[in-house]
Amino acid sequence: MALFDCAQDARSGHARALSFETAHGTFCTPVFMPVGTSATVKGVTAGQLRDLGSQVVLANTYHLSLRPGADVVEAAGGVHAFAHYDGPMLTDSGGFQVFSLADTVKLDEDGLTFRSIYDGAKVRWTPEENMRIQEQLGADIAMQLDQCAPYPAERGFVARAVDLSANWARRCLAAHARPDQTLFGIVQGGMHLDLRLRSVEALRSIERESLASGGRRFGGFGIGGYSVGESHEVMFETLGQVARALPEDRPRYLMGVGNPTTLVRAVREGVDMFDCVLPTRTARMGTAFSSTGRMNMRNAKYTRDFGPLDPACTCPVCRNHSRAYLRHLVKQNEMLGGILLSIHNLHYLIDLMRRARQAVLADAYEEFYGEWMASPAAKDY
Repeated sequence: MALFDCAQDARSGHARALSFETAHGTFCTPVFMPVGTSATVKGVTAGQLRDLGSQVVLANTYHLSLRPGADVVEAAGGVHAFAHYDGPMLTDSGGFQVFSLADTVKLDEDGLTFRSIYDGAKVRWTPEENMRIQEQLGADIAMQLDQCAPYPAERGFVARAVDLSANWARRCLAAHARPDQTLFGIVQGGMHLDLRLRSVEALRSIERESLASGGRRFGGFGIGGYSVGESHEVMFETLGQVARALPEDRPRYLMGVGNPTTLVRAVREGVDMFDCVLPTRTARMGTAFSSTGRMNMRNAKYTRDFGPLDPACTCPVCRNHSRAYLRHLVKQNEMLGGILLSIHNLHYLIDLMRRARQAVLADAYEEFYGEWMASPAAKDY
């Protein structure tokens, strides 16, 4: 496969199994991508991520550009060398972080101005500047700068965010030039199906214009602006139609979603890639995913429970540590408790997507989906 080629290995209903070639290796979908915001997945080493079967790791442009600075990461040899991770990596644009701090952001057609959360310094980003920063960081996949609308939001606000994001997508694609890095466009539109489809068509049109003038195409497409406060049922009212409106020959990436059952359902709708801080953030709060549903390890019933965290799990935590020990660590606020639960939760989602891929390859995804939804594991809220 050539760099950034995408092969469809199989499909089962709308569910897909893809292979995507990057400068740091091929990853296979469906895939869950651990989030390493500041070039680190909190509490988990690069070696441990490899052992867990992690295929793609995220880093955050907003945070790395402010600390230690994109120039520092570039001088280190790029984010792969800086983090000592030799597999595929993705950087988000940082747009979500900027817009989550709405009271410090000034937005205009040309770009945005915001205050650093670290020292209050004023920062100016245009789409072109954002591309320059992401090229400095050097991940295999960069994301366009976009405006993520909150939920709920007035339709007019969401429509303007769609148009602005499309304008910035055009400028990002024109500015992006690093040959060993590809750019993903991002679909916005809130919970409005017509605005979502308008956003998809805008990205398709931008790509056609770029190719017609000898420019580049998008390597894939993010689906942003979901999981921003709405219920997952509201998200699924439109997600499938939006995913399937995107090109068949590129990955579809549902941004910021990491609940196990939501992943299983989204794969069924045609989504390929996922990321979320949920597995590590909830781990630090003492919560574990399991084949019997979500577990709160602070619960007193685990005090003398010397069985494995999840008997159905093969991760090193479940092989080596008891529920009683994990509860003890959590109750004592020992950092090892959060680390071990993070390792387990990451393994759980990575392995879940591995099994989902196997089901697609066997053309048995509907059976896999039905078994999951009928299992105690589906009760993961």
